[in-house]
Formats: sequence, C-alpha cells, structure tokens
Amino acid sequence: MTSAALQSRPRMGPQPTTTEDPRWARIVARDRSADGEFWYSVATSGVYCRPSCPSRGANPKNVQIHDTLDAAKATGFRPCKRCRPDGPSIEAENAAIVAQACRRIEESEDEPSLADLAAAAGRSTGYFHRIFKAATGLTPKAYASAHRAARVREGLAAGDSVTGAMYGAGFNSSGRFYEKSTDLLGMTPSRYRAGGTDEEVRFAIGDTSLGAILVASSAKGVAAILLGADPQALVRELQDRFPKARLIGADPDYEALVAHVVGLVENPALGLDLPLDVRGTAFQQRVWQALQQIPVGHTASYAEIARRIGEPKAVRAVAGACAANHLAVAIPCHRVVRTDGALSGYAWGVERKRALLEREAQEER
Repeated sequence: MTSAALQSRPRMGPQPTTTEDPRWARIVARDRSADGEFWYSVATSGVYCRPSCPSRGANPKNVQIHDTLDAAKATGFRPCKRCRPDGPSIEAENAAIVAQACRRIEESEDEPSLADLAAAAGRSTGYFHRIFKAATGLTPKAYASAHRAARVREGLAAGDSVTGAMYGAGFNSSGRFYEKSTDLLGMTPSRYRAGGTDEEVRFAIGDTSLGAILVASSAKGVAAILLGADPQALVRELQDRFPKARLIGADPDYEALVAHVVGLVENPALGLDLPLDVRGTAFQQRVWQALQQIPVGHTASYAEIARRIGEPKAVRAVAGACAANHLAVAIPCHRVVRTDGALSGYAWGVERKRALLEREAQEER
C-alpha cells in the first residue's frame, strides 16, 4: 500500500482506555454472544472484526472498539476475511444449516443417513458431522434417536400401546425398537408406560450460600439439581418430577456427591465433571447445549440463543426450554437474560439468579 493511501486513512489516535473497556475482555474471550453488539478494528492489520474473530489476538494499543458496523467501516479498513463482520458469521451460517438438518430429521419417516444430510447441506460428511455436533451437542444419529425417543414418549403418554408408539415413532421392526428402547427411554417401554414405576432415583440434600440444594441421580447420571429455601419443598418437587420412582435417600456414599455439586454452586468456574441424565425433547436439548456454551461471567439473551440454534423466531420456545431445565447451574439457564439485559424469571428465584451472575462476574475479574 502506498504512503499516500496510508495517509488518507482516518487516524486511530491514542487508545489509552481499550483494556479498561469491559468489551475488551469479551474480545479476548472471543465471546460469540457479543457478535452484533459491537465491532473492533486493528490499525496494524488494517481490518475490522466481530468480537468472536478467531484471528490471533491484537495488541490493545492498536485496537479501537466501535459501537456500530458503520463506525467500523468508517475507519477505511477492510473487513476481516476470517470472521466476515459485514454479513452472517460462519457460526450463524452453520447454525442455519444445522437447523435445516434438524427439521429434515424430524420430518422424515425414516432416519436420514449422514451422507444424505451432508449432501442436502452442501457440505462434506466430515464437516457437516462436526458442525452438527458443535451446535447440538449430539451427533446427527444421536439427535435422530432423541427425536424418536420423544415421539415414543408422546405415544406412550397418549395411551398408545407399545407397538403403536413404536410404529408411530418410525421404527419398522420390533427387534430394532426393543434393542434401543432402554437407551431411548431410560427403562423398558412397559415400565415407562406405567409411569416409570420402580425406577430408582437416589437423592441427598445439602446447604449452599444460596440456600438448600437437592441433588438426585438415576442410573444414567445426575437427573436433578434443585435450589430452594425449604429442603422438604425440594423433596416434594423431586416427587412431582418422578412420581412413580423409588426415591432413595440417606445414602452416605451418595451424599458425598452433593459436596461436589455444592462446589459448583459456590464456584461455577470449576465446572461439573459428572454424567448428566438430561431428559427433554430434542429442541430442549439443543437449547440446553447452547446454554452450556455461554462462558462463565457472561450472559446471552433469549433471542441470541434462538439465533445460535438456528431458530431465530423461537424466542418463546427457548424461554420455555430454560424454564423446563431442572439441572440448576449445571445447565446454566441463569445466564440467559432479556434483550435489554434485565433479569427475567428463574425457576429457583430471581434473587438467586442475580447472586449467581454477580458471583461469576467477580470470578472473571
């Protein structure tokens, strides 16, 4: 580039407050939830980017943060080729591809093959498999199984016979269905139809700085983490969630697990390295997967989550999925706020939501 061209560019000027701007931390973290909220330009490379840009981190002395895309363009710099700040991001395009694939799976009588799904998306099978799992937390095959499981549950709950629910969910042979039924439902179809009679759920109650906590697990993993002021109320809530299960308490070995979960509540940055028994529809599981990708100390709006899963019009459905979550903190629905940043409802109380967010913000400082 000629010296005359360089001189014609708007001068960046000194930027002594870049690192003091709270948005700088989101740039360093490549926070995808910040995309669309602001942009930044880099004087040394002559480009402007979105906050989640995967390029090598820039020296803050050379960075200017912009409130609007027009302001970023006004620098005279070119748009970054890696994050494409002028249009939909690669992540947004991938989310749309995955959303279309999910609808294709849900609307097909027979389970589409990976090759068919990838071909319809115009991507290679390897690339499509990676972006699908990144967006949903499930492989295409596992997603199809989750959707079928939901259809089986709906059929059994509606009073269909096991055979009727099996064919209604698209299974063409009883052998194939019974081979997968326990994994799909967490128990045999007949037991599920009877309301989960005799399913064993172990639980224990502990104390946190936010009040009482109840942790419950099935044979598959942690199935509930409930918060509240009254331990007995938490037990009643667990009974409502598992009305026909055998609830087993006062197990010293299991009570040790509660301490692990209490640690997560007191310090969310630790994470929870325990298997989860996530029970929900395929859509709910997509939402919950998106929630688990919100970094500690950050928030996202319901609309942002809807966009991330490729369903921008499903804001109310996203809110419903958040409300249906019964794994407090492990699936961090407390990190979802209104578009204006205000706190909205939280199953375990708005004050607990505020306390969790304040605690996470302090940990990030």
